[in-house]
Amino acid sequence: MFGNLRELPDSLLTFFSGDDLSQKQHDAMMLLTVTDDLWPHAAMVSVGEVVAVDSTHMRLAMWPSTSTTHNLEQRGQATLVLVHDAKAYYIRLRVEPLASNPNARHNLRRFAATIEGIREDVAKYADLTSGIRIELKDPASVLARWQDTIEDTLEG
Repeated sequence: MFGNLRELPDSLLTFFSGDDLSQKQHDAMMLLTVTDDLWPHAAMVSVGEVVAVDSTHMRLAMWPSTSTTHNLEQRGQATLVLVHDAKAYYIRLRVEPLASNPNARHNLRRFAATIEGIREDVAKYADLTSGIRIELKDPASVLARWQDTIEDTLEG
């Protein structure tokens, strides 16, 4: 078994709910995949691209021509890394492509992800004060796109 948790704790289930995106717009995470030549690949993702279906399943939405999308399609594995509530989380995912959504408003590849395990990490000697923080350049349009993406990713 990987990690010390089998499913998303309530705080992460709320964080990945797809709700209140404006309150989460400054939070970013790293999605780690493996390249064809077996090197780690890191991509920054947001709550507009990752949503929880329930405590053991998630959906991902990725731009189609990216290294991350290619790696997910080729290997079907990823690790989502984030800091939330003063804890680091490493969420190991088994990933499979979903069929295209003909009603999608944005050209993104959808993936279904099953949580294989979660490591919740805290240090006894230090407090985590934040993870990756971002400042959107055009919050209104990005938040609208994120809302569309969440809805399109959950459809079907």
